[in-house]
Amino acid sequence: MAYRYDYEVITQWIEPGEKVLDLGCGDGSLLRHLIEVRQVQGYGIENDPDKLVTCIESGVNVLQMDLEKGLAGLEDGFFDHVIMSLSLQAIHNTQGILAEMLRVGREAVVSFPNFAYWRHRQAILNGRMPVSENLPHQWFNTPNVRFFTIADFDALCELNGIAVHERLAFDEGKLVLDEPNFLASVAVYRLGRRA
Repeated sequence: MAYRYDYEVITQWIEPGEKVLDLGCGDGSLLRHLIEVRQVQGYGIENDPDKLVTCIESGVNVLQMDLEKGLAGLEDGFFDHVIMSLSLQAIHNTQGILAEMLRVGREAVVSFPNFAYWRHRQAILNGRMPVSENLPHQWFNTPNVRFFTIADFDALCELNGIAVHERLAFDEGKLVLDEPNFLASVAVYRLGRRA
């Protein structure tokens, strides 16, 4: 498994034995990690047939679902944590999926690339769309449909009554404390419902 520093952050927020749902779980590597390290009861949702097969072959419980249609059929509050790691920017129905995450889970964890990162701004100033480790696709083949920043996401949480329990921002795996909207390439959030 390739090293992902956001996995370390997510792992710290998960208690041993929790029920965890990973949306857009890909090949299931985060779930496998959480099962090994935190002994979670892990379930994934993925729509890509090849990635589904990889999950099944590696023993990850996975369902094929289109996240754009929500999480119908999943019980309210069943999961301790619902995770969407580096996939939120590929969802059209951003507000809907966040509401669904907090409906079926006690807390939600999301990570996403920050489009306001200074290197991305520089690429645009140079006349090109940014391509980086966290945005590896060219403009013409990207799965990303939403281009938002840390400041945008904070405003969305405020607008929708979502409590931000914790936010960490990173650049090349290093924690960014000052001016994260400008200096961080990725953000990781722990979210809940407002009381």
